[in-house]
Amino acid sequence: MTWAVPHEPEGDRPAVIDDSFGTRFWVTVDTEEEFDWSAPFSRDNHGTTAVSALPEGQAYFESCGIKPVYFVDQPVVDSAIGRDIFRDLLARGVCDVGVHLHPWVTPPFDEQVNRANSFAGNLPVELERAKLRHARDSMSERFGVRPISYRAGRYGIGPNSWQILSEEGFVCDSSVRNLFDYRHDYGPDFREGSHHPHWVGEKGDLLELPLTSVFVGAWGHKGRNLFDRAEGIPGLRGILARTGLIERIPFTPEGVPPESMPHAIDVALSVGLRLLNFSFHSPSLAPGHTPHVRNPQDLQTFYRWWDVVTNHLAKRGVHPAGLPEILSATRAS
Repeated sequence: MTWAVPHEPEGDRPAVIDDSFGTRFWVTVDTEEEFDWSAPFSRDNHGTTAVSALPEGQAYFESCGIKPVYFVDQPVVDSAIGRDIFRDLLARGVCDVGVHLHPWVTPPFDEQVNRANSFAGNLPVELERAKLRHARDSMSERFGVRPISYRAGRYGIGPNSWQILSEEGFVCDSSVRNLFDYRHDYGPDFREGSHHPHWVGEKGDLLELPLTSVFVGAWGHKGRNLFDRAEGIPGLRGILARTGLIERIPFTPEGVPPESMPHAIDVALSVGLRLLNFSFHSPSLAPGHTPHVRNPQDLQTFYRWWDVVTNHLAKRGVHPAGLPEILSATRAS
């Protein structure tokens, strides 16, 4: 049960970005419960203590002039600390929020908990819709705002997701993680997805804002076929990266060293990307909750990553944008 996002699917149209918008970047946060990433999925084995680190992360982004978009999932919405933090942030107008859907912890609980069903797009259409409605409505009630943006947990959109989002009043999605293939885990294939904002769905009225990833190295994008075939050969992708032939770099501080980012940003700009989408998982703001930030030293590296990125973006004249600015600057062709 997998779904491939085609490169230029019939009916999809590139979004026209106003010239006055320039080239910008935004920061998106998968704001979720903490759990053991190596354990089987569970409805119960999770916590929300890492949410308390959000204000420190938010203060850092505010100091950089960044207005993050937090895609918030059900356990965080249901937590008292999550409610209090986001009511304060939203009242101050320093962030925006959208829905982040982890099916295994979002009612109604009508499916088996397994890896295939951890991708919302694999669920029966009415169950996917019911979970989305529950997440949206509970966020509206507890945070006092109605979300209009969405990111599927595990990037797990499917063949019905965009249509459901459009029918339920959402205006944009940011679930496509370009250059990644999750078919081995029952998920979608994003290897051929468009890197630019584009309109999707049956009516073409939903704006897709993909996460940014690029190929760097001597072979660059031309070596992607070999990169894809190397997935089944242990260690080959590491060899290709270390020899400088080809490396895939997602725009995230999780697992990507800071020294890799200036060149990756330059590559993205060289191919004409006008909106760079940086992302991470909120539990990385507190040591010990993700494989990427295990201790205080890792957390220092996390913030140093952002120092490197924001300094290089400033040198290249790429400034932050909030979601309302992005939406107002994009239109149909």
